[in-house]
Order: sequence, then C-alpha cells, then structure tokens
Amino acid sequence: MIKAVLFDLYETLITEWNGNQKKAVYSTDELGLNPKVFKIEWDNRRELRMNGIFPDHQSVLIDILNSHGKYSDPDVIEKVHQKRIWAKTVPFQQINSEVIELLARLKEKGIKIGLISNCAPEEVFSWSTSKLADYFDEVVFSYEVKVAKPSPEIYQTACNKLGVTPEESIFLGDGGSNELVGAAEAGLKAYHATWFLPEDYSNNIQGFPKLCSPLDLLNQVELAHH
Repeated sequence: MIKAVLFDLYETLITEWNGNQKKAVYSTDELGLNPKVFKIEWDNRRELRMNGIFPDHQSVLIDILNSHGKYSDPDVIEKVHQKRIWAKTVPFQQINSEVIELLARLKEKGIKIGLISNCAPEEVFSWSTSKLADYFDEVVFSYEVKVAKPSPEIYQTACNKLGVTPEESIFLGDGGSNELVGAAEAGLKAYHATWFLPEDYSNNIQGFPKLCSPLDLLNQVELAHH
C-alpha cells in the first residue's frame, strides 16, 4: 500500500535546462578569479554546501576568495549572490503542467507528498513562493538537516516527517547524487524520472523503472496499491 510519494526537486519537478542550454546563466567575473578556477573551487565545496557546513552562498564565495589570498568585498559578494538567486529562481517560474497535474491527482487520492532535495539555501530561495509548495506536506532540504542523498538517513527523515514507513513510499528522481540507489537501500520503491533528461544521460542509469512523463507515476501508484 503506497501512502507517500517523495520527489527530488531539480530535473524532476523543475528544470534548469532548455535543450542543452541553461535557462539562466550568470558570471562571477567580479570576484576576480579565472572562471575555470572558480568552478573547480565551487565543485570542490559541493558536499559542504549541500550538508549545511557552509551556512549560505556568501560564505562559500568568501572561502573561495580567501583560499586564493583575495579580498572579499561585501558589495561584490552581494552582487554575485543576487545573480545566483536570480538564476535559481528562473526554473521555478516555468513549471511543467503535467507536474502540477500529477501533484494534484496524488492529493486527490489522499497520498502524502514530500520533497527531498540536496541543496544550499540560495538554490531553494524561491521554493516557498512557487506553485509547487502548496502541494507538499513535508519538505526536507539537505542543508537544513545536515545530511544529503544518497545517505539513508535523509530518506528516513522524510518518511518520519510524513508519518509513513519507507516500504509505504515511492521516491522519484532524475538519478543525480546516486539518489535512486540511496532510496532503494533505505527501503523505498525508486523510479527514474527521465522527462527532463537527454537520452544519453538517462541511459547511464540502469536498474530502476524509467518514467517518461510525470503522469506515468500514477499507474505505478495504482499498481503498488493492489
């Protein structure tokens, strides 16, 4: 009996991409670091950003500049911060109608809806004002709970918040961060959301049922109900 569906956020409910182009691109040139160097430093801090060791985006920028012996001008930091907030808001402004329909229909069935997102604060700045937020019973952001997918702990935390067991729950995600394996190991039924993914990327992940459109999940919920 399925009582809850837990969703990933980026590339499952919303997408940052339009074909092979990002919808919103911003530069960090004001920081005075070579963009390639910045990207390496940024990626190196991914885990610490996701699990809340860095409290916010600004502290990451300051740490990167400090590691290169550069002064972090507060005005420059704030300018880059606001650009990132803007870039992360854009995907929330264009939500796929099938995603909304899926959430509405799950609600009608009395199924609880939860979110598990590996994220830093600025990446979900626009969550609470988005169309999505109203449908969700519980939200688990990795930076808030200080643990990220694929750790079984984050899935258990979400199930506890919803008052369900992992065995009564479905997890749906695009497969990033090894999240499908983590969900399955935590005891949830994991499904691969492929509707926003390029085919070659989708094919890299095997071993989980692939759903080509959001509404395909409804059939799985029905099957699991019986």
